[in-house]
Amino acid sequence: MICRLPKLVLATLSCLAVTLLPANAGQYDAQFRQFLSSEVAPAARQQGISQATLDRELKGLTPDTSLPGLVRPGGKGTPPKINFQAEFGSPSRYFRDSQFNALVPRGRSLMQKHAAVLSRIEAKYGVPSRIILAIWARESGYGGAKIPYDAIRVLATQAFMGQRPDFFKGELIAGLKILQNGDVSRQGMKSSWGGAMGQPQFLPSSFWKYAVDFDGDGKRNIWTSDIDTMASIAHYLSAHGWVADRDWGYEVHLPDNVSCTREGPDNRQKISDFVREGVKRVSGKPFPANEVNRPGNILLPAGRYGPAFIATENFYVIKDYNESDTYALFVGHLADRYGNNSGFVGDWKPMKETTRGAVRNLQQRLEGLGHDVGGADGLIGFKTRRSIGKDQEKNGFFATCWVG
Repeated sequence: MICRLPKLVLATLSCLAVTLLPANAGQYDAQFRQFLSSEVAPAARQQGISQATLDRELKGLTPDTSLPGLVRPGGKGTPPKINFQAEFGSPSRYFRDSQFNALVPRGRSLMQKHAAVLSRIEAKYGVPSRIILAIWARESGYGGAKIPYDAIRVLATQAFMGQRPDFFKGELIAGLKILQNGDVSRQGMKSSWGGAMGQPQFLPSSFWKYAVDFDGDGKRNIWTSDIDTMASIAHYLSAHGWVADRDWGYEVHLPDNVSCTREGPDNRQKISDFVREGVKRVSGKPFPANEVNRPGNILLPAGRYGPAFIATENFYVIKDYNESDTYALFVGHLADRYGNNSGFVGDWKPMKETTRGAVRNLQQRLEGLGHDVGGADGLIGFKTRRSIGKDQEKNGFFATCWVG
């Protein structure tokens, strides 16, 4: 069939149907349809997506320009200066006791309810039940959180006018594959505004790699199956290197003679060496015998303005789930509180609020001074924190490794 289109008409991806733009069409609707037909559809077909799937899932699709963090078509434009994710806000708000007190009872109840299946999951993947439950809690409130967005529309919009268009184009195609495979219906394929799907909040590419059918119904259902959700989280962590016989980390007293500029997984040493330098657990207990001669590193999510920790490599496996120190710490801390529901010993001291744009500017200044901040991305990771500390020490100040 040859498809000839008048000027005011847009074709569907196969040109089998023709749709006039509505009178109230959005600013970018025509450009969006052209993007889908000229860039997404050919790439999708090359990866085995059928024309029938493309017609069914993309016909009549419009961009959701209400999503936060968008720029302009093609990823052009200035990234927003504000932080849309809670992980990049004030730690004192992120770690409110009220949040943990609300999550702990439900987690304990689910641990009892699913004890048998969690035992099988832990035996297969080596990840403790309490870590699985804590991630499930943080991602979707054990499945209770509202996940309202149409995943395909979100992914298509992010590919069209988000800050990482090529990345999301790949995720969109992976999402179309999920629908073509029949694991979930389009109506049931719900995501966050960033395209993360279902109870464990997997992007489509992660779904293909890590989602598992553990309840035996023939579908990898991370939207409504608790069992598939828990097993998929465990599979993800296992595949990213979870060490079965180690914890995630320990809150410690970090003496002033141990500089905060030594933070980071690239500065690991035996935990026993930290002990010789005066580092002690806040509980007063010694480090476990199976940990003391194994490597750990200093972790200071808010520099000297918050609690201090010795982290193991498992902390960074949790961080692979969400690239945020505060996220990984929330998960580890909640997992601990399923046992003894008590908060951190160290305080989160008052600190200056800042935006992602302001942090990006600071990082660029530090880079200009020769510091390695891990990239000027506006996120305060350990390389940025210790670069701040090194600059403070260079100028004769006690290093706090924090902004302000």
